[in-house]
Amino acid sequence: SRMRRLGMMLSSCCSPSHLALVDVKGFDPSDISVIVKDGKVTVSAEHTEEHSTALGKTCNYRKFMKEFSLPPGVDDEEVTYSV
Repeated sequence: SRMRRLGMMLSSCCSPSHLALVDVKGFDPSDISVIVKDGKVTVSAEHTEEHSTALGKTCNYRKFMKEFSLPPGVDDEEVTYSV
């Protein structure tokens, strides 16, 4: 299952300095936003695709958001991330 794969990825790649690994598969890096504020990290992504066909327009919309709290003693300014 997807959660099991994510759990295996977390187990195999995390060191004590890593807090989280968030799966944002299917989103372009430009679709993803990371905000660190008030002891919380919010990862969100939003993507919209429009296609015109002979029968009309279709629109696909996807949105994702994950929020978690930083461990006690971690300063917002110390948090780094990569996509």
